[in-house]
Amino acid sequence: MSATEIDYYELLECERTADDKVLKSSYRRLAMRYHPDKNPGDSEAEARFKQISQAYECLKDPQKRAAYDRYGHAAFQQGAGGGGGGQGADFGDIGDIFESIFGQAFGGGGRQQARRGADLRYDMEVSLDEAFHGKQTEITIEVSQTCEPCHGSGAEPGTGKRGCSMCGGHGKVRAQQGFFMVERTCPTCHGRGEVIEKPCRSCGGEGRVDKAQTLDVEIPPGVDSGTRIRLTGKGEAGPFGAPPGDLYIFLHVKRHRMFERDATTLLTKVPITFTTAALGGEIEIPGLDNQAIVIEIPAGIQSGKQLRKRGQGMPVLQGRGRGDLVVEIAVETPTKLSARQKELIRELQETETGDECPQSKGFFDRIKDVWNDLT
Repeated sequence: MSATEIDYYELLECERTADDKVLKSSYRRLAMRYHPDKNPGDSEAEARFKQISQAYECLKDPQKRAAYDRYGHAAFQQGAGGGGGGQGADFGDIGDIFESIFGQAFGGGGRQQARRGADLRYDMEVSLDEAFHGKQTEITIEVSQTCEPCHGSGAEPGTGKRGCSMCGGHGKVRAQQGFFMVERTCPTCHGRGEVIEKPCRSCGGEGRVDKAQTLDVEIPPGVDSGTRIRLTGKGEAGPFGAPPGDLYIFLHVKRHRMFERDATTLLTKVPITFTTAALGGEIEIPGLDNQAIVIEIPAGIQSGKQLRKRGQGMPVLQGRGRGDLVVEIAVETPTKLSARQKELIRELQETETGDECPQSKGFFDRIKDVWNDLT
């Protein structure tokens, strides 16, 4: 090994297993020691500084480090027999080296596989009742499917394919760009390594055609807006017989005239008369399960009070049980009263002591205290 080919790890005084942090710390320490500004006129220090910098530039790059770990300095020599006196192995070019280490990441791996068909999205609206019970339904979509006459090959029945003359059947072509060998997908066969002699008349050589497809869809109980149902293999057919993609159905639950929803909790607001609020009682509301839900109203309830009915909400998606129903009470003040009703209310008013409504009494007591402080 020549003076310019001292092992990079020895130059940085690190083990080969050193991580990035250790490499960086060692480089900084040695760079400060041998920096020309700290060693004016010292040619050896200057040479060592350059060697340290070269070593760190290589090892800090994961891809270069992997190549160096495997092939040493030969990884960065452009071919053999270049006047190196037999130093290093005959690797041909840097593209071959990196291909052997990283495979397709650097252009290796042979011809390109036909890509999978695209995934598709379908948006569906369902009612809250349907989301509660679940449903079986059908949808019809226009989607590319495997061409039946050519069975997805893209070739006219009775004909075949031949190897691509541009890339020699590899699916990729190489070009030298300075130090590196660059590989690109073959523009003639588009990476397949073969070309169709006579394209199928039904699909034009694509191996797939667009047509309507009717699918059965099962919507489970408990779905919510944003729930996604996946139908495997029901997306776009892949080109030239490649596997199809998937179809994703995104659900949107429509607003309900009575209930709002928060996950598995149902919410509703129920107005009641002030007499029911004062005396208590009960009301019935229809549930999504088509059963009556009885709500007990305690005497003296106030507007905004929430009453909870356990297990009367939405089903748990792909689970057991149901959420809760939350009923918010709104006490309604009458706006249309008969003469007799007004008379009865006045009689009630005359009998009031203030203790019937402690919040009102407390508020007006505070007002009196404010006035007294002002006077």
